[in-house]
Amino acid sequence: MNSEFLKQIPLFSELNDRDLEKIIQVATKQRYHKDNIILIEEEVGSTMFIILSGRVKISRISDDGREVILSILSDGDFFGEMSLLDGYTRSANVTAIEEAELLVIRREEFLQMLHDYPQIAVNLLKELAQRIRKSDEHIKSLSLQDATGRVASTLLRIAEDSGVFRKGQVEIAELPLQQDLANMAGTSRETISRVIKTLSDEGYLKKQSGKIIILDYEKFQLRFSK
Repeated sequence: MNSEFLKQIPLFSELNDRDLEKIIQVATKQRYHKDNIILIEEEVGSTMFIILSGRVKISRISDDGREVILSILSDGDFFGEMSLLDGYTRSANVTAIEEAELLVIRREEFLQMLHDYPQIAVNLLKELAQRIRKSDEHIKSLSLQDATGRVASTLLRIAEDSGVFRKGQVEIAELPLQQDLANMAGTSRETISRVIKTLSDEGYLKKQSGKIIILDYEKFQLRFSK
């Protein structure tokens, strides 16, 4: 890993090469296989993680024992920072959903970075504000929309996070498993299958070689973004 690679991560994008080299010196890399648990809710947190490659899911367990997926993160995203900032335990579980390589920063080094490089703190606040907005939209969609609306809203979230935009269409190449989609949308696997088929029949989506393509993203967004 070099400074040019680290500069592509939004949290560090405005630092110079000299400062990035200092961060590289205090950080370590860890690799997790698919389905490996990275963090457990309620455990004491002493490190934060930045995704160099791969994807992870952020989840909690509901009162009735169901997994609720809050978010899926990929390259350049970070997690685990909340415990470092407020000193409380972890607020969610984190699991690798594919092979993942992570940059690990300990609490002492992270807090020193915020002190030495104020721009990191600014970038951190921007990201946290965006997460709050997304969470508000997600809560709204789960509480106000029917099953079709919840599934469509979930696809919109995934498209915004990892979709490839091309000529008005959006290709979602790395779609989560149906059970993970169900956990994100607050519904069942059977409902996911039924809704995706309905949306395909209505001309909103197309399934192709394991991918989902939103055929007219603007139209889809206007119809289901509430």
